[in-house]
Amino acid sequence: MPHDLPKSYEPGAIEKRWAEYWIKEKLFSVKTPPPGETRPVFTLLLPPPNVTGRLHMGHMLNQTQMDIIVRWHRMRGFITLWLPGTDHAGIATQMMVERQLASEGKKRRDLGREKFIERVWEWKQLYGNAILDQMKRLGASVDWDREYFTMDENLNRAVREVFVRLYEEGLIYRGKYIVNWCPRCETAISDLEVKHEEVQGKLYEIRYPVVGANEFITVATTRPETMLGDTAVAVNERDERYTHLHGKKVLLPLMNREIPIITDDLAQPEFGTGAVKVTPAHDPNDFAAGQRHDLPQIDIAIEHQLALGRLAADQPPRRYTCGGQDQDCDDQRDSFHEAPLIE
Repeated sequence: MPHDLPKSYEPGAIEKRWAEYWIKEKLFSVKTPPPGETRPVFTLLLPPPNVTGRLHMGHMLNQTQMDIIVRWHRMRGFITLWLPGTDHAGIATQMMVERQLASEGKKRRDLGREKFIERVWEWKQLYGNAILDQMKRLGASVDWDREYFTMDENLNRAVREVFVRLYEEGLIYRGKYIVNWCPRCETAISDLEVKHEEVQGKLYEIRYPVVGANEFITVATTRPETMLGDTAVAVNERDERYTHLHGKKVLLPLMNREIPIITDDLAQPEFGTGAVKVTPAHDPNDFAAGQRHDLPQIDIAIEHQLALGRLAADQPPRRYTCGGQDQDCDDQRDSFHEAPLIE
């Protein structure tokens, strides 16, 4: 019986049906090859998208390219596996679950660690597969019987095994590094999850007494609150104002701890006083300088906030916890004063 063809292609009426058929018939499922199998094997791991995410044009581009390659190898007779999965997206998932808890008038600390993890898994089961459902609608030729999640126990075992082996073979090492710390989530976050914002700051000048001499060296800093973790003062080697101080030590105000004066390009003669404090545990540039000069790293971040408050001239603190002892620091307040910010 003759019938009219639609004037335009309607993907919703066709692609959904075929995509569901491919999955139902397991057309892209692959059994593990038996011993002695001679056919060539081609395996491709889908870069796992965030379990909280939705497909965007970037996903479309790389998944289309991968699908072309996978189907091409399948047509050539390869045993072909395209392995799908999702990434746990720790911070994003935590935020989604915390929003859910907030709607119930709760916080994650009210639940405790184990109960909170249970809620995360519950959320993942209910809401975490939207991006995979989108892939199914698109007809991606992955083996859905082998779908993985980065928090699955078997994957955790595999990751631990690999890291231990690499460590034992000396191919990786464990050490300290500067991270982006979120005080609300109380965890480290990646560079991709950080939004940088320029703000108008102030430049503070702090006088550090030179050990064994009746003089001070004045450092300029926009972050006086981290001075308790200072492990050096840096000057530039070509800055003649400080040549006589090379190799000497200064006394860190408030802490009364001796720290060296080092020469490093971290200090630029034209910036501020030409002398800067070095806090390797709280600034990426200082961290690099600390590695160059083998400086200790003193972390002064305690619990939920920076220890001891801000040493700001516009809101001077009355007391500090110094070296484990409460002591009045009024006698050292003259070491601090505000200077105009030099752009």
